[in-house]
Amino acid sequence: MSGTWAPAGVGVLKLPSGRLVRGRGLRHPLPDGPRPAFAVYLLGKEPPAVPWEARWLRWPDFWLPSDRSAAREVLREAWERAESERVEIACGGGRGRTGTALACLAVLDGVPNSQAVDYVRANYSKHAVETPWQRRFVARFPN
Repeated sequence: MSGTWAPAGVGVLKLPSGRLVRGRGLRHPLPDGPRPAFAVYLLGKEPPAVPWEARWLRWPDFWLPSDRSAAREVLREAWERAESERVEIACGGGRGRTGTALACLAVLDGVPNSQAVDYVRANYSKHAVETPWQRRFVARFPN
């Protein structure tokens, strides 16, 4: 699989560099159209197998990743791959954990930590990043 998402696709966030990343909730059906080439699933338990390359980050609902070092590594890989591949970030509902991860990708893309949550709320979902500790995670995320 090659190519990136269509900018107007469902759940697609355009980062300042032009990279496109799709966020979604796994409780919702897979959107029509092309499938991801790479996905990061942010769940408290291991997700079901998918026919594309995927990484699982243990990340309980409303909390933070269990292994923050692994989270930095996987999110950096997702950001790098989004330059030329269809990358998907997903949790159960597609808001809190997904929004937090998307805000971290925005930081990697050059958005100041203090503005990354607002960027994702304005360009992905106004409900993204649900808890104070998720906002602090983004504020402290290394770029």
